[in-house]
Amino acid sequence: MAAWHRPAKVDRPGRLLVGLLASLGWVGMGVAPAAAQETADYFKRTCANCHTIGGGRLVGPDLKNVHERKEREWLVRFMLNAKAVIDSGDSYAQQLFQDSRNVLMPVTPDLTAERAESILKLIEAESKLERSQFASGATQIPDRPFTEDEIEQGRQLFIGRTPFGQGGAACLSCHAVQGVSILGGGMLGPDLTLVFNKLQGRKGLAAWLSSPPTPTMQPVFRNHPLANEEIVLLVAYLEQAKEGREELSVARLNFFLLGLTGTAGGFVLFDYLWKRRLRTVRRELVHGTAE
Repeated sequence: MAAWHRPAKVDRPGRLLVGLLASLGWVGMGVAPAAAQETADYFKRTCANCHTIGGGRLVGPDLKNVHERKEREWLVRFMLNAKAVIDSGDSYAQQLFQDSRNVLMPVTPDLTAERAESILKLIEAESKLERSQFASGATQIPDRPFTEDEIEQGRQLFIGRTPFGQGGAACLSCHAVQGVSILGGGMLGPDLTLVFNKLQGRKGLAAWLSSPPTPTMQPVFRNHPLANEEIVLLVAYLEQAKEGREELSVARLNFFLLGLTGTAGGFVLFDYLWKRRLRTVRRELVHGTAE
């Protein structure tokens, strides 16, 4: 009987070890997909507004097989600070900058070297697929000409007369477009009159609007994303805006003249409201002195 029970005692720790290893294996399998999903979500939020993986150029180049074009260390440096690499005189980086119509890839504060490595691994894995999940933008833009009604609806969204569904700030609060209003719009962000051309058409502009990557816009729209139909209408308006005839300097002159007129009008109104009182006081002083 002793010989019969001894293997059972020896086997029990073995089963426990196997169970422990299996448990660790399940934990490992749970962590890896979670990390991969976090990287994919980050790419969609931060990178997919300018790049596809196998879907052609947007604002920036298609990233399919980008790991075969340059060394990984160079790619990480460029991802962390593209401007520094361009300013260093690197010819490849400068060519990328020119091909992107001088649209500079912004420095992303939460992009670390480790995260950049994870993104490159994601791109390499997605490049091997028949069709990557990042082969096209999330917003489908029609090829047909936009109607006058769509352009006007986009203008109403831009100036804030029609609020965004998720509560995002109106574009006019930070940006100007030629002819959008007598004041010309905000000055915190760049003038968007020619942004349609700069971002290389409907597809690039729509991708940018779907997840703005700049440090100023990202916090504003992270929790207030634009709906697909709102993006389409803004693209319609900004496509038309590039044909605007009014010069930006004219809008600034209008702002100055309006301020000057308002100031002069304020003085006139002030004088009108107080002139009787002033004249009454002066009349009493004059008559009192004369007597």
